[in-house]
Amino acid sequence: MKTVSFTLNGKPTRVTTDENRLLLWVLRDDLGLTGTKFGCGQASCGSCTVVINSDAVRACATAVGDVEGKTVTTIEGVATDGRLHPLQDAFIKHAAFQCGFCTSGMIMGAYAKLLKDPKTPPAEVLKELEDHLCRCGAHVRIVDAVTTAAAAMKGGAR
Repeated sequence: MKTVSFTLNGKPTRVTTDENRLLLWVLRDDLGLTGTKFGCGQASCGSCTVVINSDAVRACATAVGDVEGKTVTTIEGVATDGRLHPLQDAFIKHAAFQCGFCTSGMIMGAYAKLLKDPKTPPAEVLKELEDHLCRCGAHVRIVDAVTTAAAAMKGGAR
């Protein structure tokens, strides 16, 4: 057992656990943050995507010990002061989900890309999302939502 300290959604966090335990399970089971989903368990589907130090990372393939001293953002940490992030807002406005299972991973993948550069062309953001699976077939609405959010972020939105 080891105590791992990191920043989670803007707050200092410490967990005492096996440092090789997967971040996904620490987030969901120990910290109660269930927005990060278990999909394939092989880092292939994207449902478990979180942002670590502004990089999109698959939590199902990341040991909690690897986030020592780092900043982790989950879907629960994207909204600020009770206001949805432009990506979250755009996903709602464009109905860019059906079952919603892939939604948090899609948002986090796009969020990481736009966090680094809000002026990233939509085609590059969409390339980032190529490895995120949506079984419902909401891809067109997801593309519309990401494009809308990118435009809003270029205009100075969060």
